[in-house]
Amino acid sequence: MYRTALRNVLAHKGRLLMTALAVMLGTAFVAGTMVFSDTFGKALRDSNSKSYSDVAVQVVDRAAGSGASAKQKSEAGAGLTDDTVQQLAGLPGAAGARGVAGGFTGVADKKGNLIGQVWSAKGANFAPGQDGRDPRYPMTEGQGPKNAKEVALDRKTADKAGYKVGDTVRVAANGPVIEAKLTGVFTTDDPVVNTGGTLTLFDKATAQQTLLEPGRYSSIVLTAKPGTSQDALLAQVESKVPAARQFDVETGAKLQADDQAQIAKGTDSMRTMLLVFAFISLFVGIFIIANTFTMLVAQRTKELALLRAIGASRKQVTRSVLIEALLIGTVSAVAGLLAGVGIGAGMQSLIGSLDENMPSGALVIQPLTVVVTLVVGVLVTVLSALLPAVRAARIAPVAAMSSGDQPTSQKSLVVRNTIGSVLAGGGLALIAYGASTGNDSGRMPVGAGAFLALIGVFVLLPLLSRPVVALVGPLLRGLGGTPGKLAQQNAVRNPRRTAATAAALTIGLTLVTGLTVIGTSVGDTIDRAVTKSMKADYLVSAANRMGLSEQVPAQIAKAPGVAASSPMTSTDWKLDGTYKEITGLDPAVLEQVVDIKLTSGSTAGLGQGQLLVDQDVATKFNVTTGSTMAVSYPDGSAGQLTVGGVYEKGGMLGPVLLANSEIAKHEPKPYVPQVLVKGKDGATAGLKQSIKDATGANPVIEVKSKQDVRDQFSQVITFALNLMYGLLGMAVLIAVLGVINTLAMSVFERKREIGMLRAIGLDRSGIKRMVRLESVVISLFGAGIGLLLGCFIAWAINGTLKSSLSGLTTVLPYGQLALFLGLAGLVGLVAAIWPARRAAKLDILSSIKTD
Repeated sequence: MYRTALRNVLAHKGRLLMTALAVMLGTAFVAGTMVFSDTFGKALRDSNSKSYSDVAVQVVDRAAGSGASAKQKSEAGAGLTDDTVQQLAGLPGAAGARGVAGGFTGVADKKGNLIGQVWSAKGANFAPGQDGRDPRYPMTEGQGPKNAKEVALDRKTADKAGYKVGDTVRVAANGPVIEAKLTGVFTTDDPVVNTGGTLTLFDKATAQQTLLEPGRYSSIVLTAKPGTSQDALLAQVESKVPAARQFDVETGAKLQADDQAQIAKGTDSMRTMLLVFAFISLFVGIFIIANTFTMLVAQRTKELALLRAIGASRKQVTRSVLIEALLIGTVSAVAGLLAGVGIGAGMQSLIGSLDENMPSGALVIQPLTVVVTLVVGVLVTVLSALLPAVRAARIAPVAAMSSGDQPTSQKSLVVRNTIGSVLAGGGLALIAYGASTGNDSGRMPVGAGAFLALIGVFVLLPLLSRPVVALVGPLLRGLGGTPGKLAQQNAVRNPRRTAATAAALTIGLTLVTGLTVIGTSVGDTIDRAVTKSMKADYLVSAANRMGLSEQVPAQIAKAPGVAASSPMTSTDWKLDGTYKEITGLDPAVLEQVVDIKLTSGSTAGLGQGQLLVDQDVATKFNVTTGSTMAVSYPDGSAGQLTVGGVYEKGGMLGPVLLANSEIAKHEPKPYVPQVLVKGKDGATAGLKQSIKDATGANPVIEVKSKQDVRDQFSQVITFALNLMYGLLGMAVLIAVLGVINTLAMSVFERKREIGMLRAIGLDRSGIKRMVRLESVVISLFGAGIGLLLGCFIAWAINGTLKSSLSGLTTVLPYGQLALFLGLAGLVGLVAAIWPARRAAKLDILSSIKTD
């Protein structure tokens, strides 16, 4: 039996090729994911390994920096100062202490645009020793900054912008633009710079004034004397600066370990996401493998029956089929492992080409990667072949006396349809229940229901294939004539085979459709939420999502071409005992910059110091126009505010509106995330440039029109969808292989039939048309079921997101859905090219003589 199994593998090399390819592609995705994540993770760890090489203990002031509120800074007290540095430097175990004044700093290129990404733009103080050098930042050209009109840049930033020593550089933190002379260019192992960020050095006083407050540091770094451990120095530091709410005190080793753990967590998350898509590809491959072995068993009915007749037991027959699967799985998994190493290397190169600053290193191939790839490949293949193997063992010896497939019993079909109906019905019910909750508690039922529904639909696909294919019968006959009629009959002749072939495409289209509908729905909701109430022509904000400096609104108001402008402040006050976000606007220009739809009251109340609340707040607090609400102010005082009106929920206004002048009474320097601007002539390029010029061409400040805001959000969603499509591409490719495999083996099965059709007058083009139309019908059947199921699951998932994304409704992108269906038909057409050519080339006489 072992020799028989080996002979069968060698005899059916062509028929098993597509199965082997499916296993190889799936395992290659698994191996490539693991190789890439291990390699990328190690490169990141190596890149960050030097970050704390000169740090024994670090003290961080959490209240320092422009990200902290004035209240936090006042409560925190003086924080870290020169006195603190001197105290810590005098500790018995300290070899030295260095104060660091760090924070966000954007650098403009020669065109005035921000260099690099906003989240990786840093500034710090140059801290020279007695020799005038800072060992942390060795200068390759020039010298470090000495006054407020001088800065130094890292080598990569200077080269990227074409700056040389002596040039004037424009930099900005959270205030006005600073124009300074570039006095030095330095190198650094700072991981922010190594990954494409920018680092600007100021003299100490300027760094403190610009990034923090005069005389204040964001952190202090200590080095230890020889013989003093980091833990011992940590204990000494904690006696001077207790690790309390304001300060974080950690050893360099602990900081590095935390960074490494964070990197590991990030790479593990990335690996998990990629592996999910890899296992989706393998799941699709299961249908192809099972279908292939089912067809092989059907084609070898007489052979297996003869083996049973001459004494082979059922176990031996089952074992022989599983051995075939084991051999194919082993060879395919080994090939997949080798291909996966190549995929891992390719992904690493792709990341490097997309961003030259991403860390790179030698490929890492862990033993776990080898074991997992081989085990997964073999297990998937053997388990997929298990059911066909059991069916093979059930072939009666008397079947050796006849030919053809063994008929499926009516009982088995009834049992299959019953199980499928229960699973699909239960899954759909769970999905509907989860969607009805309207919050994240419904996500688990929706996930479980989607899985059950998917399995149930797979089980029911043979039952569904007959009526669905019958519906397109007239169209097939109209397009293809007799070949079209034959294609329809072939598609419904073996519903199990049609269903198994279509199932692979169903999985892919279900996922693609679901992602597309969710992405379109979320994008539409965000678009409406952000731009629905925006009547202004431009929205001015800081690229780093920090507050704008207090000078910016005044500068914008004076810009030529501006008809009206209002800073949009944001704060949290306690209303009737509950903290609520309050948005501040200028009442005088309210109607010009925002579109507010009142259900009661008047916007005039805003100018009288009254609140405007949305419908949710009005319902929750049981207030109406004229009601009063108790308020607790940040300065510790309390009072009452009258509700001047209620407006429709949604848009960019937030739940509560109040005049900026009222907020300023209790917060002298409120947080201003953005400014709304209305132009005299609408949104024009001239107005946009005028606003930029008024703010000093600050590289950190963004001036966005309503369309720019839309595009910003749509780009994020489009990128996410394109990434998902790319990852699902492997599953779709495997599904295409499944269609090719099934058609090729079906052609082999029907050699006699095709020979008879040729003999009675059907020409080669008719044979090709028959096979192609059959392929298109199967592909469209699977894709259509996937589209319907994907839309339903997306609707349910959207239902669970309503609590966190107000106003979310399901939007069906009919154009994209039609495109997916058309592409599925094209996939069927392309997949049929080789099987159709093969069928058309069959010799008539030899085909008729086929046993």
